[in-house]
Amino acid sequence: MNKILRSDCDAIVKASLDKVLPDTAVARALEAFHPGNGKTVLVAAGKAAWQMANAAVRVLGHVDAGIVVTKYDHVKGDIPGVECCEAGHPVPDDNSFAATRKALDLVDPLTADDTVIFLLSGGGSALFEQPLIPGEELQDITKQLLACGAPITEMNTIRKRLSAVKGGRFAECCDPARVFSIVLSDILGDPLDMIASGPAYPDSSTCEDALAIVEKYQLKLSDAAMELLHRETPKKLTNVTTQITGSVRELCAAAAAKAAELGYDPVILTDQLDCEAREAGRFLASILKTHAGEHRKLAYIAGGETVVHLTGKGLGGRNQELALAAAPAIAGLPGAAVFSFGSDGTDGPTDAAGGYVDSETMKALQDQGTDVFRVLQDNDAYHALKSVDGLILTGPTGTNVNDVALALLTE
Repeated sequence: MNKILRSDCDAIVKASLDKVLPDTAVARALEAFHPGNGKTVLVAAGKAAWQMANAAVRVLGHVDAGIVVTKYDHVKGDIPGVECCEAGHPVPDDNSFAATRKALDLVDPLTADDTVIFLLSGGGSALFEQPLIPGEELQDITKQLLACGAPITEMNTIRKRLSAVKGGRFAECCDPARVFSIVLSDILGDPLDMIASGPAYPDSSTCEDALAIVEKYQLKLSDAAMELLHRETPKKLTNVTTQITGSVRELCAAAAAKAAELGYDPVILTDQLDCEAREAGRFLASILKTHAGEHRKLAYIAGGETVVHLTGKGLGGRNQELALAAAPAIAGLPGAAVFSFGSDGTDGPTDAAGGYVDSETMKALQDQGTDVFRVLQDNDAYHALKSVDGLILTGPTGTNVNDVALALLTE
């Protein structure tokens, strides 16, 4: 392993994440908040829910009641007046359903004088859920969509119609109370009705869209689920004010700034990366091969969210798979490295935020008898990268604004 490149990788990861923590963004958004004459309750859902709620209560001083629903191991302590719950992601579980039920019970008795501060971040589609079909079937449908590599917008188009809280329905449950919604975006282009499936935003997708997705992927749904896909979601909400804060653009800019500080010439290729993880890894590697030998320190940056098409039963995530896919192409290329990480600190069902490879990684894997192409076919990037110290480990970060991948070149 190239220790200098790995050190630069770790420095860029840390600096980038520090810049996109939601504390400042939430405080800034709350400058536009004016409490009503009644109660103020807080509901926070998503991977960044604890961090957002903690920041909000610190700014406001207190709330009359509140609930946080976030991913396992993402609660970092008590928040005054707020119950903190952990639940399943990316597949919802019984704790998702129970915590969401508590949120609905919290807002049900509210009046027109009351206000709900609704803090939303990526991951909310699984974490904030009250299904209109049996939980087991919803879990199965979610797994089907994940396995076929459906993009998040298509997944959410289906999930909205199977839920009592998605697609604007949570805002309807809060009525007549007003809802002040602060959204941390994890979807390219910041479509408010798609982030966490838009619990407090009018839905732009249609029943026809949902049925087309079922046909496209040949999803297996019960008659009851199919009937729900024919029920239209709310297209207008009058009790909601929305502030969007934080996005992958800020993450890319932060990565570029730190790379420049380390002496690289940074180039932001895109903040709209949307393709197969393996394709992205090979593409970044090809850029490094093009510019090798220019004797400049270059940093190519691509932000967004790739997808993984499951062909095996291994352990990994899209960022780890992206990095490992680059390893064969940069093998032996002096001063080259590719790494990718998720801003939430958890890549797929693993404890890693992402993966790192450089020009020495391929040989190290071959020396221990690892067939990289077979590993990729089995979607087992985690174990391969772990064996060569190629995992990026940050722990849960408290934010969630997509992923960023970098290709570094020093020679």
